[in-house]
Amino acid sequence: MPKTLTVAVVGCGIGRAHIVEGYLTNPGRFRVLAVCDLDSARLDALAAEFGIERKTTVFDDLLAMDDIDIIDICTPPSVHYSQIIAALAAGKNVVCEKPLVGSLSDIDEVIAAEGRSKGKLMPIFQYRYGDGAQKAKKIIQSGIAGKPFVGTVETYWQRLPEYYAVPWRGKWATELGGVLMSHAIHNHDMLMWLMGRPKSLYGRVATRVHAIEVEDCISGSLELASGALVSLTATLGAQEEISRLHLAFENVTFESSHFPYALGDEPWRMVPRDTKVQAEIDALLADWQPVPRRFAGQMRDFHTAIVEDGTPPATTAEARAALELVAAFYHSARTRQEVAFPLGPDHPCYRTWIPQQPQSRSA
Repeated sequence: MPKTLTVAVVGCGIGRAHIVEGYLTNPGRFRVLAVCDLDSARLDALAAEFGIERKTTVFDDLLAMDDIDIIDICTPPSVHYSQIIAALAAGKNVVCEKPLVGSLSDIDEVIAAEGRSKGKLMPIFQYRYGDGAQKAKKIIQSGIAGKPFVGTVETYWQRLPEYYAVPWRGKWATELGGVLMSHAIHNHDMLMWLMGRPKSLYGRVATRVHAIEVEDCISGSLELASGALVSLTATLGAQEEISRLHLAFENVTFESSHFPYALGDEPWRMVPRDTKVQAEIDALLADWQPVPRRFAGQMRDFHTAIVEDGTPPATTAEARAALELVAAFYHSARTRQEVAFPLGPDHPCYRTWIPQQPQSRSA
């Protein structure tokens, strides 16, 4: 039997999905001992639903629980930094929803704090999990796909006015960004996970769909370190919701499923250059074992990383890359200039990309 790790979940919104998809699907690996939320009614309901005895409205209560192995942070983005730092200082392992924090300076401080802690930190990038994405990753890693040429990443989602009725959404101070931070960040992470890190970006952002402070439409042109060229597009005003990666390599072209919230799932189209490449793919995948999807797969692999003292399946360095792309987008859009990577402490958006006087667009 695997070692059972104990969990405290903070935030009963997306936290419920972590319990249902990530922890209950991994029996024997995890046991949720405590839940925390400022809304006592929602807290009571979640605790009752899953028979969780410990419940609190005070985050610090969890830090004092010596029998908690993992603190799973599912709170609004603006409080992630302080909660991550406190949990790592307490020696806890940490899971945290996206966006991990709200600036490059914050993520660098988090990386340093993780280095001092006995705990491990895993950002949530659940769309990497599912047989479609995992097969594509294996083919690319094997070298069969060859040199990357071009790609497109589309995040066509819909958010209606009631979505922004939640007080912290749509505001720089609390959401820390718009479609780049809270929605497209998953698909952009998938691009870098499969095709590699960026070299430079030219980006545009706009607020066209809702009367909010942050952006809800973006378009960008990206050159990767490999030389591959990629276009990025996202909106929250689509009438049909899809997520799509279309990546052309020397020997294989990959097209993801179009499921907006399950990008990693099959079917992925994988078109080989010829029958020889197809035979190599068939041999590589001949003994394929199904991969648990979304949170189930990511939490399973995090358990292995903790128990075997390995690297988490998604790392703080990868979370930094996702935030670096966000910072580059905002800077490029405001200056109308191309931005080169990496972005270090001397970059104008290193400490913050939040504008001095945010304005809501008129409805």
